[in-house]
Amino acid sequence: MLNLNDFINNGIKDISDTAGRFYFGSRQGQLFMLHMVSALRKGAKIRARHERNGTHIPPFLIASVATDCNLRCAGCYARANGGCDAGQAQEQLTAEDWQRVFREASDIGVSFVLIAGGEPLLRRDVIESAAKFDNIIFPIFTNGTMIDDNYLTFFDQHRNLIPVLSIEGDAEQTDTRRGNGVSKKIEQAIECFKKRGILFGVSITVTTENQNDVTEPSFAETLRERGCGLVFYVEYVPVEKNTEHLILDKDNLCVLAARIDGLRKDKKNKGMVILSFPGDEEAMGGCLAAGRGFFHINATGGAEPCPFSPYSEMNLKEQSLLTVLRSPFFEKVREISAAGALSHNGGCTLFQYEQEVAEVLG
Repeated sequence: MLNLNDFINNGIKDISDTAGRFYFGSRQGQLFMLHMVSALRKGAKIRARHERNGTHIPPFLIASVATDCNLRCAGCYARANGGCDAGQAQEQLTAEDWQRVFREASDIGVSFVLIAGGEPLLRRDVIESAAKFDNIIFPIFTNGTMIDDNYLTFFDQHRNLIPVLSIEGDAEQTDTRRGNGVSKKIEQAIECFKKRGILFGVSITVTTENQNDVTEPSFAETLRERGCGLVFYVEYVPVEKNTEHLILDKDNLCVLAARIDGLRKDKKNKGMVILSFPGDEEAMGGCLAAGRGFFHINATGGAEPCPFSPYSEMNLKEQSLLTVLRSPFFEKVREISAAGALSHNGGCTLFQYEQEVAEVLG
């Protein structure tokens, strides 16, 4: 029988080992890794203690910290579900609110908080709050256009912040979705990260149009040679009408899984962590949303099962992380995702069961 906690902890170890290899030749990096390995072990022990007391603590949180963005990318999830709206700026959690959330996450053993937006680098105050919690790793999912010398120095000083750049494939594919000139800015950021020896990653939205290109061994090799240590493959979710042709069907998913498996087994890629969402959830017994493996906190504090399932009955302005994780709402959503895990096509399970999730709220 699958032991989810052991499976996830082994995955965390793989990430830690990859970062260790990346920083092998850097004294600053080695000091960071010695501290982080100890912190990851401590987090696992805290989660195990809560588990014995009847509360499952996910090792990951996803925090969308900004409602604004300087780009208007085609098919943007955050903009489509209303999470990327400059008009909500006054309702956002403050940096002090986020600092409290991060402190609670640290106290209950959360090891990774994925920072998203909008464009999260627009919230420098929140990024600075995150940097204070050096026992947590913060992958920061950014469009890469705001990485200037100031941010480069900050990332250099706080290695627990890992920039993850959003790309679509080659320069033409990225600019087609994100706007002319975006790929050039991303290329400049990558060059700066490599020059300073800063670990970074990329996030790729996989569609029927770019699936083969972004899983070519040569594509992964180019990323590796440029200093990339993490690759996130995210299956496209059809948030815009008339984009259903971009969804990966079951045959596409089988091909994607096989190609990603091939990349992972390629000894040349030993220094890279390659993750697939939600593809990797199959190996972990199904959907990880609603606190099974993670949950999502939107920019105004709403506790949601997943970024693609933007429904909430609790808010972190008033409630604690533990209260959210123990809530009947999340328990019912986990039941829905478990029932639907075997019958969905590409993308998020809960996105295809949004009506059922909405009905739980009444």
